[in-house]
Amino acid sequence: MKKDIYATLDLTKSLEDFKVEITKLLELTNVREWDGRIVKEREQKIRDAALILAGQSIALFLYNLSQSQEALDTAITQTQGWWHPQTQRHGFRKRQILTVGNVLVTLILPYVVTITEKNDKNKSESQGFCPFLKWLGMSEGLTPLAWSTIAQYGAIAGSFEAACTILIDWGINISFKRIERLTYKFGQIGINLRQSKILNRQLGNLPEGNLLKDQRVVIAVDGGRSRVRINKKGRKNSKTKRHGFIGQWIEPKLLTIYVVDGQGKKVKNSEIPITNDGTYDGYKALLQILEVHLVDLGISQANQVLLIGDGAEWIWIHIPPLLTRLGCPPETYQLFDFYHVTENLKVFADAAFNEELQSKQWFIKARKSLKKGNAKSLISQMDELIALATGERCKIMVGKRNYLLDAYRKGRLNYDKAIQKKLPIGSGAIESLIRQVVNLRIKGNSKFWLQKNAEIMLHLRCQWIAGSWDIFCGSIFNSFIKPQTV
Repeated sequence: MKKDIYATLDLTKSLEDFKVEITKLLELTNVREWDGRIVKEREQKIRDAALILAGQSIALFLYNLSQSQEALDTAITQTQGWWHPQTQRHGFRKRQILTVGNVLVTLILPYVVTITEKNDKNKSESQGFCPFLKWLGMSEGLTPLAWSTIAQYGAIAGSFEAACTILIDWGINISFKRIERLTYKFGQIGINLRQSKILNRQLGNLPEGNLLKDQRVVIAVDGGRSRVRINKKGRKNSKTKRHGFIGQWIEPKLLTIYVVDGQGKKVKNSEIPITNDGTYDGYKALLQILEVHLVDLGISQANQVLLIGDGAEWIWIHIPPLLTRLGCPPETYQLFDFYHVTENLKVFADAAFNEELQSKQWFIKARKSLKKGNAKSLISQMDELIALATGERCKIMVGKRNYLLDAYRKGRLNYDKAIQKKLPIGSGAIESLIRQVVNLRIKGNSKFWLQKNAEIMLHLRCQWIAGSWDIFCGSIFNSFIKPQTV
């Protein structure tokens, strides 16, 4: 597809050009020589022609909107919150906007500037914007659909280079560097909105939602691993003009909140969306994010709540008190991930028996016993085997026994009750989230992320995998509307 196709602003001409192009493509000549490759080429050309027509139509729509005095007045009103006392109108500016199909439309729009104090060279500095573009989320020189699509593929593709290829196929032909910049900027707005909610919660201004009213809610938390860049101290390299860096492994912490039906199956619909999120800023930051989401969803109105995770101490020290403080219902349960517990049982069995067959048979029985709610008798069996062990093997066995004993005493091994209530006993949802969000994009050989960029990518991919991308984009574009507050 051609790059930078200029808008005709003539619907009749655009339709005629489309008709001429499509008429040629619909011709059936030398059909005997056709194969799948030729049909594929025709498909691509028809798609490209349709995308150009769509871009021309959008360009005409935007041009007509920019000529509407009502729209221009609305833009001024809806962006008053971005104005400062020194902001004033400053004539008109030409601005080019890219639509799908690589169509560029030039708009002549009112412009406002904010005059700042004079600098050291006795010159005044000014910053300005077009209220029309700010209002509609087009200040980056793209339509909202183009920008959100760029951010979408920038986040979910394997790399920005891959996103560039995909976007060219769908009528957005820009450099991968611009894709990278636009993706990060889009995601940073989402991070800022999340931080704003955290601040409102701290100030007591975050309203409680009711999406979880009378629902059975599962909260799962876990961590992944990826490397971030830490700049070396000292001067920049004289040749590259950059600081050297070291790669440091860090654990991003993620959460997922979802609803299960009466049969224990995950509910996936627009009325009760899945909530995914995460952060590289440690467990304290994740606790703030979790609290905001739970309040926003209305966790206090839920019917049942299940908290599930692995044995990480920070989960069980901090999240249960948080749930209590937020007014979770009496039927709130805590559960160690069953499959994480059985991994510890397997290690115990391998240390307790010399023969693999004996280890396997004991492990299968122990696993069934644990699932049936016989954790106490299982721990007694483990004590008997520990009495026969010596040395390093005994040390391993004692450690795994103590792990189960501590979980049993705190009521986190009640798998039989969870099964009876048709609640999940494993944390497959959060494990899958970590794989899709972290492992498939952020973690990898020779990948060293700036922590700020990794945080943005984590947040964006969480929204996509939750199936809430459109809602997320809506919140981004709604954030540009800032009327004057009293």
